[in-house]
Amino acid sequence: MKEIKRESLLHEYASIDELSSADRELLQLAKEAVETSYAPYSKFHVGCALRLQNGVVIKGSNQENIAYPSGLCAERVAIFSAGATYPNQPVTTMAITVKAEEYEVKEPIMSCGACLQSMSEYEIKFKQPIRVILQGETGVIYVANGLRTFMPYMFWVDELKRK
Repeated sequence: MKEIKRESLLHEYASIDELSSADRELLQLAKEAVETSYAPYSKFHVGCALRLQNGVVIKGSNQENIAYPSGLCAERVAIFSAGATYPNQPVTTMAITVKAEEYEVKEPIMSCGACLQSMSEYEIKFKQPIRVILQGETGVIYVANGLRTFMPYMFWVDELKRK
């Protein structure tokens, strides 16, 4: 037997003031996107703002449906909109934040597996990592330099090309 270990590296910032102006702006736009969330069932609102290589910013928020599988997370709303509207522009950075109606979210919340897998498709397509900025309503901020940080054994297209 052989043991395999993969580590993840996150950068933690104590406050938004420690971020670059571009990252502060993107996180603020994600907080604005939270306000457009439709989450009457979970009462858990998520906002995402992503910046494309050409500088365009696209926002998304979670959109629930009483038939839960019919809803969509904020990350996929934003990244699918980017892919449909700007199909030849890589995503450079995504900021994701949350707000709950019944309690305060003090820690960053990681994206779900379906969102991470969907986001990874755009890393694969453009052959470059996507920086991800995460923050709860308040508190520390995490920054990752690519999606393998969150899912080191993620399913990649190379697995389909094996002969």
